[in-house]
Amino acid sequence: MVRYPPTSISDLRTPRRNLYRSRHLRRRHRAFGRTPKPRNHRHRIDARRPVSGNRNWGYDGVHPFAPQNSYGGPDALKRLIDAAHARNLAVILDVVYNHIGPEGNYLSEFGHYFTDRYRTPWGEAINFDDRGSDEVRRFFIENALYWIEEFHIDALRLDAVHAIYDSTAQPFLQELADAVRIQGELLNRHVYTIAESSLNDARLITPREQGGIGIDAQWSDDLHHSIRTELTDERSGYYADYNGFEDIVKAYRQGFTQTGQYSPYRGRKHGNSVQHLDPLKLVVCSQNHDQIGNRLLGERLTELVSFEQLKLAAATVILSPSQPLLFMGEEYGETAPFQFFVSHSDPGLIEAVRSGRKKEFEDFNWKEEPPDPQDAATFQACKLNHHLKQDQQHSSLRECYRRLIELRQSEPALASPQRSKMDVSVIDHHHLMSVRSWS
Repeated sequence: MVRYPPTSISDLRTPRRNLYRSRHLRRRHRAFGRTPKPRNHRHRIDARRPVSGNRNWGYDGVHPFAPQNSYGGPDALKRLIDAAHARNLAVILDVVYNHIGPEGNYLSEFGHYFTDRYRTPWGEAINFDDRGSDEVRRFFIENALYWIEEFHIDALRLDAVHAIYDSTAQPFLQELADAVRIQGELLNRHVYTIAESSLNDARLITPREQGGIGIDAQWSDDLHHSIRTELTDERSGYYADYNGFEDIVKAYRQGFTQTGQYSPYRGRKHGNSVQHLDPLKLVVCSQNHDQIGNRLLGERLTELVSFEQLKLAAATVILSPSQPLLFMGEEYGETAPFQFFVSHSDPGLIEAVRSGRKKEFEDFNWKEEPPDPQDAATFQACKLNHHLKQDQQHSSLRECYRRLIELRQSEPALASPQRSKMDVSVIDHHHLMSVRSWS
């Protein structure tokens, strides 16, 4: 286990305040223009675990305890986190416990890490409920605690928990949430767990004392999909379940829009209600890495709607009762796409990734060919254009975001929203929504 040398401990912890009161700033992996490595840089944060090749989204890690050496290794990551804490920034680490990357993966040689009872979209499922799963669960829980204790991570974002298959009476996610909470208490701080889930299941974020799993918060796509179907004419794929303005209103009033009704996309009923829970337990956005990167051409909202609509989307998210998340470059209207990219070495795997990307788009009515994920040009096209911040219109959008964030933070009714202290009224034929909040 790697520890700080005694002379280099800074231990700059995030001040004791509720992370729910902070806005999420979502930064993606290795897609920055002019981005130095963390060992020499303290402003643009980019650290990930070891993956195959030179460019990757970062979700195909194969050594979960090892920060990427080419970015400075564990010591540089610790310095980076200290630098963020010195600037009053909390650090959320994205951890992947639903699969291991396909290249350089040798865990199966050392134990019952995988099971053939289930399959994930990315290959073998992690064994959380089959024979030998006790030590597998322990391995991943100790991984979570490692980042908290050794690196002072403030929260863990749990990737795609709907692909963590577990039929036990004490689910892995519940055990993980309990362990993280206890570790935080031992360190005299609150460490958060934030799940990515497509299940719309309130049990995930219901507190343990109320019979739930006890995850602190979860990403919710419902508001994003509602905004997208209001501002564009997209209705294929999962957008078939959404009705634009009508569902924006519903998301403000009740959190999830899919609460048990029939889903045309899934061909069955989907979801339940979170209306009784703290609205800040949902993390919402108008753009994120999945919703951009999993489009055929990876276009940002900037390329799909007008400047005025961008401001409308920003206000809808930032002033919502849920926790707002921003994607890198969104705040100034970045125009570069964010496409899926890899740099594998196995020809068979490369072709499988190409085929898999094409298959993923079958539910949508997109006609073009997707960019080649293996082509370095795909990665290069995704780098941010920082000079855009100086452009008048882009600068104006950035100022709009700044003022919206300032408004949310300064008004108690927006900073600490409660559904019982909100009134959402609608003038349907004008597509106007009035939101009255009080504290």
